[in-house]
Amino acid sequence: MILRELRTPRLRLLPVKPAYAAEMARVLGDPALHTFIGGAPESEQELRARYERWLAGSPDPQVTWCNWVVELVAQRRFVGAVQATVGPAPAHLQGYADDSRIAEIAWTVGTPWQGRGIAREAACALVVALAQEPLDAVIAHVHPDHHASASVAAAAGLTVTDVVHDGEVMWRLELSGPGAGA
Repeated sequence: MILRELRTPRLRLLPVKPAYAAEMARVLGDPALHTFIGGAPESEQELRARYERWLAGSPDPQVTWCNWVVELVAQRRFVGAVQATVGPAPAHLQGYADDSRIAEIAWTVGTPWQGRGIAREAACALVVALAQEPLDAVIAHVHPDHHASASVAAAAGLTVTDVVHDGEVMWRLELSGPGAGA
């Protein structure tokens, strides 16, 4: 799977390590980041434990967890995170064969760095890397009122669908299978 360092002109996407928890707890510590995704900021210890679970891997052998921190190279600091959960097509997706593989992606950028195109750049790099993998589609779920995140999904090549799952709108990029190349 693609869990390796990814680069863009401004960013490095580094596979998550527990050692990154202290800095990432500060990056993700603004409660406003949870407006659309729910929950609350995690402490350094909680984040370290989460990163350790991620590194241990999914308990489902058909699912791969891929998680990166986003580093703004010029500032030599972490500014966000991206992730891809790769596995069988979720039940709410219609038209995929039983052996279809889907990557569900997500992104977040700390409040001080928002509005600079960082999420767009990181998500685009992630989608480009995923497109090189044997996958049928890349999907993201975006809260209907989160216009900035919808813009990121569109910039990364995903198209809005009429599928709503757990209150979020699904965006999709077909790599093969139903609607590929559309």
